[in-house]
Amino acid sequence: MEIGFIGLGKMGMNMVSRLQGGTHRVVVYDRSTDLIKQAEGQGCIGAASLAKMVSKLAAPRVIWIMVPSGVPTEETVQAMVALLQSGDIIIDGGNTKFHDDVRRASDLKKKGIHYVDVGTSGGIWGLKLGYCLMVGGEEAIVKRLEPIFKTLAPENGWAYMGGHGAGHYVKMVHNGIEYSMMQGYAEGFELMSKSEYNLDLATIASLWMHGSVVRSWLLELTAGALKEDPKLEGLKGYVQDSGEGRWTILDAIDKDVPVPTLTAALFTRFRSRQQESFAEKLLAAMRKAFGGHAVR
Repeated sequence: MEIGFIGLGKMGMNMVSRLQGGTHRVVVYDRSTDLIKQAEGQGCIGAASLAKMVSKLAAPRVIWIMVPSGVPTEETVQAMVALLQSGDIIIDGGNTKFHDDVRRASDLKKKGIHYVDVGTSGGIWGLKLGYCLMVGGEEAIVKRLEPIFKTLAPENGWAYMGGHGAGHYVKMVHNGIEYSMMQGYAEGFELMSKSEYNLDLATIASLWMHGSVVRSWLLELTAGALKEDPKLEGLKGYVQDSGEGRWTILDAIDKDVPVPTLTAALFTRFRSRQQESFAEKLLAAMRKAFGGHAVR
């Protein structure tokens, strides 16, 4: 197939490399001319602007957008709407809030432009292992795009989730679960690091990859990190969140679904970014006030 691809960041560059390795004609655009040249070196066709990218694609066009979520994605979609025509397809492969997908699909339908949302998982390892793709939109349009999804995903690594927003909704919950899985590993390994047995944590992580019910790719990455830096002395315990965890909790509140594990994992990330907790200082102050307990 022929596809236009916008956004050549860490994931985007790997994705166009994987597409180019298939049977696809890939036309790329990025604000960075250096990244465009890098993609051209892999066989892609570079474009100096969005308009020039569109001009190099035959109708009906397929445009994959892979830029940061929020304003950058919104601005890119709107810029493409002005350049595309009825029958063309826009794919948002980033981490968009599913409510925005529903709105965009409705707006684009008025212009005859199709919209597909793809939750993309695989990170920087996707080039080698393939990407897990959770796809939402019109089923007939998704079916037409199947050759693209098959190239990007490993075997059985993509599936149609449902109507507009379904792909990003499933990816949102996927990331919420990811937060809690990571938190569980982190707490367990911290506990073992305090053990009186002087345990080799890297060996344990590797061991658990063989036959254990807690084996996972995250555990494999944990083993690698611990082998490289057993005490993690090169890192600070500062953990960002990318937004999907928050959206998951808000959706759970809207639906009256208890998700205490996912919530605790998100809130732990908030705490990791505080050098001094006002709440914990206040706890110390109250203990001193009512019981004369020592403070530091």
